[in-house]
Amino acid sequence: MDFEYYLNKFNKAADAIHKKELSRKHLEKDVGVVLDSVFLKLYKPAWTNDLNNPLNAEARIFFSIWINDKTIEEGKLYYNIHAFKLRKLKGHAIASKKFAERFREQFKYFQSNWKNVSISFGPLTLMEGWIELDENNIEKNVLSLANNFLEIDFLIDNVLKTFEK
Repeated sequence: MDFEYYLNKFNKAADAIHKKELSRKHLEKDVGVVLDSVFLKLYKPAWTNDLNNPLNAEARIFFSIWINDKTIEEGKLYYNIHAFKLRKLKGHAIASKKFAERFREQFKYFQSNWKNVSISFGPLTLMEGWIELDENNIEKNVLSLANNFLEIDFLIDNVLKTFEK
C-alpha cells in the first residue's frame, strides 16, 4: 500500500471539512497511520479522559474512516464508531453494553443514510460499514462520510448525558 498517496488523499479530505462546523460542534480531526491503515478520525475532547492523547486514551469514543491493503483488495473503504472502556470515562457511570444499546436505538433513525452499515457488534463498535472504494474519488468519499458523521455526532452526546453522575 502506498501510505503517502492515501495520507495525501485523506489529508485533503480532512482539510475540506467545514472548520466552522467542527469548531461549533467541538470536534477535532486527525489523519495518520495505525495498524498498517491510513485513517481519518473525528472525536471530541469531552469523549475522553486524556486531553493530551485523546486518540490513544484508555476511555474514548471516535469516528474513523480507514483503508489498508485488505480493504483495497476488497474494493472497500471502511468506517465505524468505536467506544472504548466507557466505564472509566470521568464524570459518568456507564455500562458499555447499555451505552451501545441506547446509541443504536437512536442511530436506527439515521441508519438509512449509511451504506452497508451494521450495528450487530459488541459494545466496542457502535456501528460499522463500508462504501465501495472508488480510487478516482477517495477524497470526495472520505469527506462525504465525515460530513455524514457531522449529522449524527449529537447522538453520542445525547447518550452520554444519560450516564452523567
